[in-house]
Formats: sequence, structure tokens, C-alpha cells
Amino acid sequence: MQFDLKQFLHNGREPWRQSFTVDFGGADFPGYSVDEPVSVEFAAYPGEADVELVLKVESQVCASCARCLAPVRQPVCFERRWLIRPSDPDSEEFELPLAENGALDLDELAYQELVLEVEPVLLCSPDCQGLCPVCGQPKAAGCACQRQAGDDAPADARLSILKQLLQ
Repeated sequence: MQFDLKQFLHNGREPWRQSFTVDFGGADFPGYSVDEPVSVEFAAYPGEADVELVLKVESQVCASCARCLAPVRQPVCFERRWLIRPSDPDSEEFELPLAENGALDLDELAYQELVLEVEPVLLCSPDCQGLCPVCGQPKAAGCACQRQAGDDAPADARLSILKQLLQ
């Protein structure tokens, strides 16, 4: 979806609003995916010397818990606001995804803001205890492993490399 920002900055007299969905199924997200269409609301409100842009995004992200690897589905809802002056789009410091013709790419804007909004570490619950280093089962499931006192060798062979690095 495109919004002609330069045109609106010069001729916009009435608010402009648009609601739409974006499918980010094939998009590259850092450590998670967005499998369902994302709901986006965008509005532009003209002012005396500037334009206020408002972006609202509602989505669900899917990932594996960073501690226990359980599936995580987390809702993400946020709103962003910008005040844009007519000279801003011509500035080298302008950070919104603007095409050469002055059109604002709303799909790309929603994608960029979603990437910035999602926590870098997703957990199934704030008090997730993670996996048992002995048996690899989730600790919350009631792992029955009892490590012997003084046994400092990792029971899981995959963790032995960590022990070697500490020596």
C-alpha cells in the first residue's frame, strides 16, 4: 500500500485514513515469524505547518521460547506517531521508507516498526525455568533428575564443549 506523502504535505486539507492487512508470511523476522495477516491502520492529519502520521499495527508473532523451546504465540499491538514538515522528506536524515516519487510504502513501514516492537527474547512465560541440563526436559514439567554432589561433568554430551571452554 502506498501513501503519497509529498502530495499530502503540499495539498492535504482533510485527514486521510486507510485500514488494510499485510501478509508477512514469507518475510524475514529475527527469531520469530508472523504467520497470520497483520492488521494495519494508517492515518495522516494535516496541521498548519506539518502533518501528523499515525500507524497502528496488530499482529501475532510465533516463536520458540528462548529458555525451554516451547511454542510461543504472542500478540503485538502498538501505535507510532510522527510529525512531518514539508522539508523533511528531502532531508538525508528522513528515516521513513519513501520512494523517489514521494510515496510512503506503508507495508514496509509496518514491517520495520513490527521488527522494532517485538522483544528480542520471547518466553512462554516470564518465570520460565528453561530446560534441565541433565535430561533436557522442561524444568516446569517436573524433571526428576538428581545431580550427584560434586559431579561437575555435564550429563548431556552437547554441553561438554562449554566445560572445555572454561578450562
